[in-house]
Amino acid sequence: MRIFLDANVLIAVLNKEYPRFDEAARLLSLAGKRPYQIYVSAVSLAIAWYFVERKSGKKLAAQKFDVLLKHIEVTPCGPTEIRRVSTFPPNIDWEDGLQVSSAESAGCNVIATFDLKDYYFSPIPYFTPKALLIEINKKAALE
Repeated sequence: MRIFLDANVLIAVLNKEYPRFDEAARLLSLAGKRPYQIYVSAVSLAIAWYFVERKSGKKLAAQKFDVLLKHIEVTPCGPTEIRRVSTFPPNIDWEDGLQVSSAESAGCNVIATFDLKDYYFSPIPYFTPKALLIEINKKAALE
């Protein structure tokens, strides 16, 4: 399963933002465990860097990102993904459109976000981290 994490999920983990931290960290902990692959976009990384550096400083932020980048994949975010945003409804937030487009290009099966309302247009199913973990546990129980 290819899981795309929205920037707000990364920020919750990297900044230890409670009460969101626990479920976001549990989801991120699936990185490297078969059959899961965790993906983020360069856009999410840039957004997360801004908030992590503000809270932790540049040195600690760099250390956190060094660890993070060893366990996740970065989705493509180039001309194809940028052009695809124009095929989505015109009233979407452009950054959210870029996130979905990037996740599509990487073949992600699901998006994890704390802001479900932002992804109403997504052809990829989207869940909160907690709801996604419940779905993963249900699927595992059936196997």
